[in-house]
Amino acid sequence: MNGPVVPGTRAVLRGNVAAAPAAAPIEVKRAIWAANQLRSKPYRYGGGHRSFKDSGYDCSGTVSYALGAAGLVKSPMPSSGFKKFGARGQGKWITIYTRNGHTFAVIAGLRLDTTPFSARRYDRSRAPRWQATPRPPRGFEARHPAGL
Repeated sequence: MNGPVVPGTRAVLRGNVAAAPAAAPIEVKRAIWAANQLRSKPYRYGGGHRSFKDSGYDCSGTVSYALGAAGLVKSPMPSSGFKKFGARGQGKWITIYTRNGHTFAVIAGLRLDTTPFSARRYDRSRAPRWQATPRPPRGFEARHPAGL
C-alpha cells in the first residue's frame, strides 16, 4: 500500500486526503494511507467491528482499520478494547484517545475521528475522516503502539 507523502515529520491534509510524512516509520505511513480509503464511507455504529472491511465504520472501527493496515492490531476492537492497547500515554507518531463510547487517533499530527469536534462548535454529523483541528483530550485515556 502506498499514497501521498510530504517532506518532514507531520502529516498534511489536502482536501480530505492526508499525505504521510516522509520521515515517519512505514507503519505510520500505512495507517495514514489506509485511513484515506475510509473518507467516502458512512458512519455506522458497530461498523468495522467484525472485519476490517465493511460498508461503514464507527469510531473504533475506523481506528482499528488504520492500525490493522499498519500491522499494529490483528483484529478490530471496540472503544473499550483500546483502554488496554499498547502503552500508556502519548506516542511519538500515533496516539489513541479512548473512553467508554468513543475513540479517536492522532497520527503524525492529524486527527482521525468520526466526529467533527471543534473548539467553536460541535456538529453531530459523523463519518470517518481526517481533521486538522485538535480535540481536547479531557476525559480520554491516551495510549500508543509501543515504539511509535
